[in-house]
Amino acid sequence: MYGKANPVDALDIIGTYVRGVHAKDGEYPTNGRELGKEKPIGEGRVDFPALISKLKALGYRGALTIEREISGPQQIEDIKRAKAYLEALC
Repeated sequence: MYGKANPVDALDIIGTYVRGVHAKDGEYPTNGRELGKEKPIGEGRVDFPALISKLKALGYRGALTIEREISGPQQIEDIKRAKAYLEALC
């Protein structure tokens, strides 16, 4: 969403320093003035199976904080689905 690179690739560089992970998904930005579109976890561009696998290989045992920046009943439903999705990968 921020247009700053692939989080899986970033772990090759900074992975040993990671102490916390915020899980969020979306699309790349289409211009330089706005963020990309946020989507529910598992529906955007983040390869969560690869991300979780690499975090495990690095020995990461910290939390995955789920972010969903909408409000109302859909936010709650998306977070519940994200929790189940991520737990299945862990």
